[in-house]
Order: sequence, then structure tokens, then C-alpha cells
Amino acid sequence: MFFASDNWAGAHPKIAAGLSAHGTGFASAYGTSDIDRKVGERFNEIFEREVSVFFVGTGTAANSLSLAAYNQIGGVSFMHRDAHMLEDECGAPEFLTGGSRLRAVDGPLGRMTAENLERAIAHFEPEVVHSGVPMAVSVTQATEVGTIYSLADLDAISAIAKKRGLPLHMDGARFANALVALDTTPAEMTWKRGVDIVSFGGTKNGCWCAEAVVLFDTSKAREFSFLRKRAAQLFSKSRFIAAQFDAYLADGLWLENARHSNAMSAKLADAIAASSRIRLAWRPQANEVFAVMPKSAMKEFTDAGAVFYPWNTPRGYTDPIGADETMCRFVTSFATTAEEVDRFGALIA
Repeated sequence: MFFASDNWAGAHPKIAAGLSAHGTGFASAYGTSDIDRKVGERFNEIFEREVSVFFVGTGTAANSLSLAAYNQIGGVSFMHRDAHMLEDECGAPEFLTGGSRLRAVDGPLGRMTAENLERAIAHFEPEVVHSGVPMAVSVTQATEVGTIYSLADLDAISAIAKKRGLPLHMDGARFANALVALDTTPAEMTWKRGVDIVSFGGTKNGCWCAEAVVLFDTSKAREFSFLRKRAAQLFSKSRFIAAQFDAYLADGLWLENARHSNAMSAKLADAIAASSRIRLAWRPQANEVFAVMPKSAMKEFTDAGAVFYPWNTPRGYTDPIGADETMCRFVTSFATTAEEVDRFGALIA
């Protein structure tokens, strides 16, 4: 019963096979091989336009370099208070942008509201040397608490960013999970909504180690290539990341994996909602489920073999949590089985 993180899941067999298939012989290095070029074209196809794709090793690198691509001296980037860049990246975005700052924006359950974003940006208007200059806006899709920005939400946030000439970044560590939940296309969820740059994640959805930065403004590609190199994120044998993305994007595997993960999350949420011992905090929209339980029950469940994490209560969650209770997070993946969920459901019934 492994629900700790989708990072705990291994690689999908088809992706492992893709790595193996490209593991012998010779191929030109630093992103110039045939498989690299093939995957670049595949990204053009799925986004329905020409894009520039840069492979990196981690989501933190993708997020940090995305902000660095639009860096300004004294710059301030705006994102939800619970965003991964603010809470879980150890200052990497500030470090790789040379000291820019991140500004927290409030909103319910992982999603900043357009109104709160507008107020946060207005704090820096008019621009004065003492406070800094607005630099970028970032949304996390799906969010850190398993919720999703609707297309209308993205439109509203994008309108505010564009009114002030700010680029819009999307942290897509769980990009595919959000995409299938919205039943939309990559183009509709990104550049058609005004998104300028995407951290495109594959690692959480069946890849071994495959992340990418997708630039819709290809004129920035030359400068970004130097940013990536300076940040030590240019892989010599990049064909091994390309091979993962090649298998990942072939025949809809990435969407199939995400649909399964989301379905297991919904099934798990149903089991928790039916439990007499713990309670569902809110309905998941992607592949993260949150529940409130007695601390003693958490120990009982983990002793029985369930693996999940206690979690800080997200901003915007107002239901009372007792002193003897804790919020917990459960994450499903492409590798989660219905049998695992059923076993946990029986444990908490």
C-alpha cells in the first residue's frame, strides 16, 4: 500500500524498454542525436506549434531556470503560498536567478485567485527601487494539494499577467494528471491561455528521470541554452532523457498513465469518504488525496504496511483539526493497483 509519493514508483516497462533500446551503440551528444531531434518534433506536435525544448534533470531545475529565463534585477515572482517553488526548493529559484524574490499569493486549496494576484502585484506599483519590480507569475498545474486550475482560472490569471507585461510560467510536475482531468489539450492548457513557459514533468508519471523546459517564445532559446549549461543541467548523453520522452509520448502512454493514476486517486478518496475512522479533507481532482485522522490511527495504518505522509494543513482549509489528529497526504501513480486501494479501504473501514 504505497501512497507516499508518485516519486516512489519505478519506471513504466515501456519507458524502461526505451532506455534499453538506446543503451548501446553511439549517438551524438548534448542534444544533437536523432532521438533528441525526434522528441523535439514530437513536442511540436503535442503543443500544436513550434516550441523549444530543453531537457533537465529535476523539476526544481526546470522551475528555477524558467524564472531565470525572465530574470530582472530586483525581480519578484508571484505564486501561490503553497507552491513547490516557495515551500520545497531550498532557495534554488532565488539562487539561479541571482537573488530575485518569490512572493506568496493566497487562494483556496493550492490555487491563487486572480483578485489576490492583482493585489499582490499592485503592492509593487509604482515601481520604486526599494521594493523591486514584478518579474513573473507562476501557476502549479496540478497544484500541491491535488486541485486544478480550470481553463477559466488560467484565463483570469493570464489576463492580469499580460496587462502588466509579465510572463506566465506553469509548473507542470503533474502536467499530464491535470490535462486528463480537464479533458483538454496541451495547447489549450498552455499557450492558448497565455502561458509562456512550462516545466514539463515526466518523472512523476512513469519516467525514470525526465523533465523539460518548454519555451513557446523560441527567440529565447539561444539565451536559455547558456542558462542551462551554466546551471550544470546540460546532459552529455541527453539521448537517455530523449529515449524516456520518446516512449512516454508514444501512443498516448503519458495520458494513459495519468488517467490510471487519477482513477486510483478517486477510488482511494471513495474509500476514505466511506470510512468510519478517518475523514476525507476534500475531493481530489488529480492524483493526491488528503485525509484527517487520529494520530493513533496513523500509526496503526503504517504499522499495517500503508505508506503515506503526515502533511501540513494547506492554507485555505478551515475545517477544525483536533489536537490528537493530523492531516495526511496520499499520492497514487501509474503503478498503483486497485487491490492496494481495496486493502487500504478494508484497513480503514
